[in-house]
Amino acid sequence: MSQTMKPATAAKKLGVYLPATPAEFQESPITRADLDDLRDDPPAWLVDLRRNGPFPRDVVAQKLGISRSGLARGGVDEALDADHIGALIADPPAWLVHERSVHREVLAEEARLKKLS
Repeated sequence: MSQTMKPATAAKKLGVYLPATPAEFQESPITRADLDDLRDDPPAWLVDLRRNGPFPRDVVAQKLGISRSGLARGGVDEALDADHIGALIADPPAWLVHERSVHREVLAEEARLKKLS
């Protein structure tokens, strides 16, 4: 018997925002084989979600170059689509400029500490 996962887990593994997926995806368990099939031959809805969003918080944070905590501090509590992310990148508000700076500092410190160990 093939092991199944919850739709939320499968959505996370696929890097998509669960509420934006089709109802049939949200309502049924996903087997590992199903997940592999979705990765190998993604249906149109998956291709569209990966390209245009809305994106889950971790993907939004990555695209903006900040942490998930930085999103929260910036007041971003909903999923964003590619257009919203593009607008933020094109004309970054003060909070985003600050969070990018903080994130770069954290990454630099983590790299420095890794070199020491």
